[in-house]
Amino acid sequence: MKTILKVVLSALLLVLANKLAFAQDRGGNVSEAIALVKKAVDYVKTHGREKAFAEFKNPSGPFRDRALFLVVYDIKGTKLAHGVNQKMIGKNNLELKDIDGKYIVKDFIDIATGKGKGWVDYKWPNPMTGAIEPKSTYIERFEDIIIGCGIYPGFFSVGKVHPD
Repeated sequence: MKTILKVVLSALLLVLANKLAFAQDRGGNVSEAIALVKKAVDYVKTHGREKAFAEFKNPSGPFRDRALFLVVYDIKGTKLAHGVNQKMIGKNNLELKDIDGKYIVKDFIDIATGKGKGWVDYKWPNPMTGAIEPKSTYIERFEDIIIGCGIYPGFFSVGKVHPD
């Protein structure tokens, strides 16, 4: 009986360890999201918007890493670039809300026009799991555009996973 219990407990611990590793690296972390946004801002500065926006949507380009990708808005809430969903480009998302009624893009704009950079927390469908999960997006303003990269902190996170 003790041997069976040890085997079952060991198996459960292994599964839990694998889930923890997956949750922590299933799409990127805080420092990777910030680094990708900063890299994007620099790219826009050196190559211009047209070339940058085209590169941001390149699925095998330097602005895609696992589930990390960029989104770009103007200050009025119109989506200018998106690393995954090209159908939304050109549409105004100012009234976009999460499942709890939180205005996502309005919060992006508030931070961009206030501090100039920061985090927005909301709930959004995770394309990797299909579930609605907490998501955090780091955004930075450059001139009249907002560049962001979001992460799904994972089910082991409690509270905020980023500095504010």
